[in-house]
Amino acid sequence: MTWNPDEYHRHREARSAPVRDLLALLPDLPYRDVVDLGCGTGEHTRRLAERFPDARVLGLDSSAQMLAAASVEGLPNLRFERGDILDLTGEYDLMFSNAALQWLPDHRALLGRLWTHLRPGGVLAVQVPANHDHDSHRLLTETARDFQAELGGFTRFGTAQGASPVLTPAAYAERLDELEGTDITALSKVYPVVLPGAEGILDWTRGTALVPYLSRLGPEDAERFTAAYLARLRERWPGARVYYAFTRLLLAARKGATAGGP
Repeated sequence: MTWNPDEYHRHREARSAPVRDLLALLPDLPYRDVVDLGCGTGEHTRRLAERFPDARVLGLDSSAQMLAAASVEGLPNLRFERGDILDLTGEYDLMFSNAALQWLPDHRALLGRLWTHLRPGGVLAVQVPANHDHDSHRLLTETARDFQAELGGFTRFGTAQGASPVLTPAAYAERLDELEGTDITALSKVYPVVLPGAEGILDWTRGTALVPYLSRLGPEDAERFTAAYLARLRERWPGARVYYAFTRLLLAARKGATAGGP
């Protein structure tokens, strides 16, 4: 996928609210190694490096475009690397991920895999969007079905790719308990954004949900796809104001001193 940092940050303040809540869930512990999985342009990674100056902090992301906008200036304990979350190596005392794991499948297995890279006593903290059943996503999937040939059958949450990997808070809590996690927090919270009609929803999704579709299309097909999606959005939200109730899941748990693997 081709990410655009400028598009992603057009709604910077609204997108930052969930990560502030996630950061508030972190206990102040003597972390030695911290990793931010799917760090994007690294703003939140910098916050981690500033808050835990004695820790070695790594920001990991697969997008060269996003990492090009990341900076380590003034923070000797911070570094960034390009890489995939599923190829993670090493062990960490804090594993942090904001709005990234929703792109990966099978979250029960994924949590077990990440758990093996967490040292005993370490903390896992994750935030994922859980808006896959919202009309904005439903209409996006419907649009993708109209462009099956151009997209090679890809639909983010459609039959070609399976259902959303995002679980319920209870399912995440149960999985973390299976892994012998302690101090488990798993909660759902709505972060509403008021947008200027259907065009506002389109602008919001350009930085996230639209990315995997437009990355698969040439310029002409991408323009056609966007226009078809906007037409559906306008039919659903014909007014000049949309209360966009965006749901997020926040998870945090600590690995016990004798906790097992996946």
